[in-house]
Amino acid sequence: MPEISVIVVNWNGKHFLDTCLSALRQQKFRDFEIILVDNGSADESAEYVRSHFPEVNLIALSENRGFTGGNIAGWEQSRGDIVVLLNNDTEASPQWLEEIHKAGQSFPRAGSFASKMLYFDERNRIDNCGFGLTAAGLTVDLGRDERDGPAWAEPREVFGGCGGAVAYRRSMLEDVGFLDYDFFMTYEDVDLGFRAQLRGYKCMFVPRAVVYHRYRATMKKYPARQAFFSQRNIEFVYLKNMPVGQMLRSMPQRLLYELGGAAYFLKMGAGAAFLRAKRDALRQIPAILRKRKLIQTRKTLTNRQLRSLMQNDWLGSKCKKLLSAWRGPSQAALRTSRSSF
Repeated sequence: MPEISVIVVNWNGKHFLDTCLSALRQQKFRDFEIILVDNGSADESAEYVRSHFPEVNLIALSENRGFTGGNIAGWEQSRGDIVVLLNNDTEASPQWLEEIHKAGQSFPRAGSFASKMLYFDERNRIDNCGFGLTAAGLTVDLGRDERDGPAWAEPREVFGGCGGAVAYRRSMLEDVGFLDYDFFMTYEDVDLGFRAQLRGYKCMFVPRAVVYHRYRATMKKYPARQAFFSQRNIEFVYLKNMPVGQMLRSMPQRLLYELGGAAYFLKMGAGAAFLRAKRDALRQIPAILRKRKLIQTRKTLTNRQLRSLMQNDWLGSKCKKLLSAWRGPSQAALRTSRSSF
């Protein structure tokens, strides 16, 4: 039985696979398995993996089940005590899995581990070091666009790890559940991280577990699709996980976010996708409330403890991004995080 299972989901990403899988071949830690789930690609990705990386456990699906469905298929066949999700558009440093393994031993009470993700083409600049959560239920990608340096050189607790390079203990997943299939893509990692926190599981940022990431190399090809799933799924996360008391406390901030989001996406030409996302979220409220009941019944974290984990300084950065969008898209605006409108 391998100690670590690495799951890579691929959809028409054959051009990424040599870099991604070759980096896994070069890992110093060797007690792991690779599971690549191909989401019905039309670019011969599955054939490429079979011929060039025979050691990989290939799961070739006949349809695109999204990031969540693909990872669920991998999770069902995984065997490791640590289950790692890795984007196909990444290159892991040789010590990546070794550092995750060390962190698992050094922090036995942590349920998950966030990698340090650096930009693929700017290897001294941070993509993210895990994410934080605001009082209004919005995410903040920690370290985004900062230079890598002493501020991000030590382990620390974070709210959750980005699904592009995150490790979970199997025992935690068996307790809180894995990814929610209904998300399809985007915010599924936030939902899982939120559920884990509510059950009392911590997430540790592991600064020497480095992965280089082509930021949104796949999703940027489909901006309307990205807008729809991000703006629908952020409602899923909020309605499933946020305690009622915290909802009431943060209602003004949440309303301001919704208004700002509508203005942003109208300006960017994705207003129709934004409205469809909110409509679909409303349509699925009965199913969401059934999931919410189970989550809230099983939570061990008090509202006060949850608030102590949340980011406080979100309004200023949100307003700046909104103003920037109204002035016209810039390189910074194009490189928005999940916490952006």
